[in-house]
Amino acid sequence: MARYYRSDQCRNAAVSNEITGYAASSFVYFGDLDAARRAAAYLRDCAWSAPSSTFPFEPGSPLAYFFDVGIMARGLFAAARATGDASFRDRAREAALSLAFDFLGDGAFHPVIELPAKQPLAYERRWSRSPGCYQLKAALAWREAGDEQAARLFEAALAQSLAMHQSFLDCEPDREKLMDRLHAYCYFLEGLLAAADRPEPRAVLESGIARVAALWREISPQFERSDVCAQLLRLRLIAHRACDLALDESAAREEAERVASYQSFDSDPRLHGGFWFGKKGGALLPFMNPVSTAFAAQALALWEQHSSGRWNFSVEQLI
Repeated sequence: MARYYRSDQCRNAAVSNEITGYAASSFVYFGDLDAARRAAAYLRDCAWSAPSSTFPFEPGSPLAYFFDVGIMARGLFAAARATGDASFRDRAREAALSLAFDFLGDGAFHPVIELPAKQPLAYERRWSRSPGCYQLKAALAWREAGDEQAARLFEAALAQSLAMHQSFLDCEPDREKLMDRLHAYCYFLEGLLAAADRPEPRAVLESGIARVAALWREISPQFERSDVCAQLLRLRLIAHRACDLALDESAAREEAERVASYQSFDSDPRLHGGFWFGKKGGALLPFMNPVSTAFAAQALALWEQHSSGRWNFSVEQLI
């Protein structure tokens, strides 16, 4: 799966291993098991680096990201559950081992390592190049591995994320970059869904949804990402239905309408049905984005389930 399609240049970006991981989860959720098998087979056979025993960032890349490896593992776990193919689960378990052994630092999980030496890159101010609470979504792969040792690793990631989450948004004064951080902060909140039966994660999830909603509405006239709106809507609905948190029905309806407004209906099959990445100053940006599409499509599916009273969802299905 390409990272995105540039509509102004009529070309795809490079193939992305991470985005193919999201694709595997998405195809499973929407019931296209043939496509899910193809995406998972690519991850198992082509994306995996046997010499390094991990997933590089992109084909041939000398880097591997903790977050990306977790997303690819989750895609493989989803494909294994849906198809019964044990080889997908085996590769996902190998990826989960890489998360545990290759990225473990002193009190944190390194965000990026160099291959093949597996040495951590120096941390940077960019959220994706620093340890952070956003890594909790990738750590869901440990929870899905289904063994006691992996479950303990998820608990360690949960404790670290809860300890550091408060400063994740506070440290970014630039409003456009803060919108990007909202996207990553929603990853943290999504990870909390797996532990929301406990008082502290539940309270942080509730306050975090309110915080994201307020900042998203504040920054949107300047810069808006459709995936942030979709993530926010998913969080609201799942937290309400699965965790019994109060739902602001009016806000959820507004967010559902905003998410739907990003869908493309075009004669060009490369655009038709997809969801645009976002807007700056009210103008659409020329990026047809697979992850935005996956998050938005799932958010609208969950909104329909909620509205019709036919809720049917588990946290493992979260794309």
